[in-house]
Amino acid sequence: MKNYIDLIEQTFEFPTREFGVDEKNTLLFNNVPLMDIIRQYGTPLKLTYLPKIEEHIEHARLLFRNAMKKFNYKGSYTYCYCTKSSHFQFILEEVLSNNCHLETSSAYDIAIIRELYRQEKLTKNTFIICNGYKLPQYQKYITNLINDGFNCIPVLDNLKEIDYYIENTHAETVNLAIRIATDEEPNFSFYTSRLGIRYSDIMDLFKNKIEPNPKLKLKMLHFFINSGIKDNAYYWSELTRFMFKYCEMKKVCPDLDSIDIGGGLPIQTSVFFKYDYQAMIDEIIENIQWICNKNNVPVPNILTEFGSYTVGESGAVIYKVIDKKQQNDRELWYMIDGSFITQLPDSWGIGQKYIMLPVNNWDLPYEKVNLGGLTCDSQDFYNTEAHSEDLYVPSFDIENEDQYIGFFHTGAYQESLGGYGGIQHCLIPAPKHVIVDLDEEGNITTRLFAPQQTHESMLQILGYGLEPKEGVNESANIQAQAQEEAAINEQEASVAEEQEK
Repeated sequence: MKNYIDLIEQTFEFPTREFGVDEKNTLLFNNVPLMDIIRQYGTPLKLTYLPKIEEHIEHARLLFRNAMKKFNYKGSYTYCYCTKSSHFQFILEEVLSNNCHLETSSAYDIAIIRELYRQEKLTKNTFIICNGYKLPQYQKYITNLINDGFNCIPVLDNLKEIDYYIENTHAETVNLAIRIATDEEPNFSFYTSRLGIRYSDIMDLFKNKIEPNPKLKLKMLHFFINSGIKDNAYYWSELTRFMFKYCEMKKVCPDLDSIDIGGGLPIQTSVFFKYDYQAMIDEIIENIQWICNKNNVPVPNILTEFGSYTVGESGAVIYKVIDKKQQNDRELWYMIDGSFITQLPDSWGIGQKYIMLPVNNWDLPYEKVNLGGLTCDSQDFYNTEAHSEDLYVPSFDIENEDQYIGFFHTGAYQESLGGYGGIQHCLIPAPKHVIVDLDEEGNITTRLFAPQQTHESMLQILGYGLEPKEGVNESANIQAQAQEEAAINEQEASVAEEQEK
């Protein structure tokens, strides 16, 4: 039987820019030796490779820069990050260090904005694009930002929302955007998006509420569809319809000068992945310019709010196979020391596939398996890849060998959808989280962002009245636990290295 590495090399062009195997037949992720991290921190663990975020931000800017130069496009391009993809401090700080702007979705996002401003991570000139259906608290926080001089643009999602800003803002100028309710994909449950304002209502909103008020300025129209940026008839039809509405509005609204074409650049969910990013952005720029020229209006400035594209490929989850179970003649189960339902909720909630690769034992033969999680739920499994109906993993001797597997490009949404730090199905704890970065000399650095969730934190949430140790706050408890766990893992790694020698 061929070895696992033979299977991969005959199936894909391998190694790739991102994945490779070292001389010990263990996996490298962006040249990061994953087995070293496993030895130091143990499993299960989540990993974030911060340099990937900057790489994607600069890639998107290059795509638009190339396209705008190619077609002599006169508008500007602004990169915004969609905070709901991942709210973690280390993510936001990395994004902002690359001169990006932000898009928010709820009231508590604004609390994060305030804290980042207090820490001087952003300025009042940073674009704060406020999306979503806004409850009173969210509207109040947005209004406070506007009144305090922040470059905050609420995106109107319904016809009544504007009334709050008219009544409560006292800034000299209040810049507004309107989200247009696009049609959903033909196979979707509903015909039109529940979010945004109907095409037929936009002109009346402008004429009746915005134009008569000298402090209100309609600066931007917002376009977003759930399918993302895809080269299909549905996407081009909706974008064309949107741009004709922009041209119509531009002729009566001189202040209107920008469009937000939302998120939607795809990320790699299979080692076999083909998507011509540059060709897609070229065609978007060409179409926007053609429609504007046809209608004799200047081209708009373009904003995007990429979320998954910004952080998705920076993330990974690594598990240990803790058991092999042959349940019938054909179904072999590899049981992992974590849970797909709680730690990769998209994998079962919407059938999302991620890149799954073994971390070690690439020189062993392989076998077809199903991966099972720790919860008692029948849906806690993973059994196919995006490129195949089958899942293959090295066939190892569980009595004498360890097997680790990794899921890659998991950096967007999984913590928030899984309820990070809260109560999980079967009380499965949130895994430890390790941050991987490069220092000024290009050397790999790691740090423990958070240890594995403790039973004490769960019991407190559930109302069992446990209190932190006297004189020590919760943050200090967590930090002390993290330091203690890191020291133990380092000691174990040192012993393992000595044994190998």
